[in-house]
Amino acid sequence: MTIRHVVFDIGRVLVHWDPEIPYRRLIPDERERAAFLAEICTADWNLEQDRGRSWADAEAALLALHPGQEALIRAFRLHWHEMVPHALDETVAIYRRLIEQGADVTLLTNFAADTYVEAAERFPFLAQARGVTVSGRIGQIKPDRAIFEHHAESFALDPAATFFVDDNAANVAGARAAGWDAVLFTDAPTLRADLSQRGFAV
Repeated sequence: MTIRHVVFDIGRVLVHWDPEIPYRRLIPDERERAAFLAEICTADWNLEQDRGRSWADAEAALLALHPGQEALIRAFRLHWHEMVPHALDETVAIYRRLIEQGADVTLLTNFAADTYVEAAERFPFLAQARGVTVSGRIGQIKPDRAIFEHHAESFALDPAATFFVDDNAANVAGARAAGWDAVLFTDAPTLRADLSQRGFAV
């Protein structure tokens, strides 16, 4: 089937995201920093904020287990803006070109509701898409099938005519399970080739 809808993830596709950035300053020792992010402020812990948990509840859960790490735990939200230092310009150029050509472009992202507001203010190009599904607003996350079905219903997408790009292999698999065409993002030239194969000259 001809692809009629293009859906972009945001983090590490359109906007750089690296939670280590502020912690390189706060925890200079590489091993200590790696341990902190692997054992305390983990990816799974952060994902619950993407699912809709408040930062107050998230911090309280960790402080109950690690009361001596309060400053570093609270630093995650306090210095969140440092974790998204810049847009990924080559991919943004592809995204904008698709929109200029009249393609139906939407965004589907795992993002806490409040930090998405900050990101949208800092990166105005996000508003150029027809719309966005933010996981933290609806209490659903990728790779669960429900969020793909929610997005398709919200924006009247035909799953079989929808192409999705994400930097996470599990999310790509989740999109495919929901009937979407999906690829793993590696770099802009590869994405451009993937889009070309689907009839988009960008």
